[in-house]
Amino acid sequence: MSKKAVILDMDGLLIDSEPYWQEAGIETLSGFGISLSAEQYHSSTGLRTIEWIDHWFNYFGVDHAHAPTAIQNIEEAALQKIKASGHPMPGVEHIINFFLQKDFRIGLASSSPMRLINMVVEKLGIGPYLNNITSAGELPFGKPHPQVFLECAEQLGVKPYHSVCFEDSFNGMIAAKAAKMKCVVVPAPDQYNELKWGAADLKLRSLANFNELLLEGLWK
Repeated sequence: MSKKAVILDMDGLLIDSEPYWQEAGIETLSGFGISLSAEQYHSSTGLRTIEWIDHWFNYFGVDHAHAPTAIQNIEEAALQKIKASGHPMPGVEHIINFFLQKDFRIGLASSSPMRLINMVVEKLGIGPYLNNITSAGELPFGKPHPQVFLECAEQLGVKPYHSVCFEDSFNGMIAAKAAKMKCVVVPAPDQYNELKWGAADLKLRSLANFNELLLEGLWK
């Protein structure tokens, strides 16, 4: 049997960090006189901070000379908020144990910078179970480009089409499908019924709901 892998996103999937990224981003943009709505924020989840800032600076006409400072402020604020208040999402232990028992290679692929990933991995205590960690922050392209998932699969020694990716963001889902991977989405509750998740192979309300039957259905 060919080796298979599961590749997990991090923010919003393994840890409830999205509200803290949202706070950090909105607080930073407010310093430029920008009031970002929750709907606007959710349209840009899954992007690296550099692309998030580039997107909203272009949209609101902010001088890009301020971008490096804004990026640094967002990432530092998010790290501190998540470190202090972040909690694991429901089903994290279940999904790790499930794929360990199936002898899948387990990878983590995130848009977050590596120092934040390392902090979260330590906070959740999942480091010993991960065979690879890939940060899009250290690659030329971020989500929705598939590079972070392709790089993670390569490091795991598994073909993309033998990999299943778990995501919570639209940009992450697009990246996974572009990488020719199976994609399971676990959207935020207030976004669960949106039609945009139609490209996913499976949609769940929680990681805890994943099971043997659903796994078998992905490759039928």
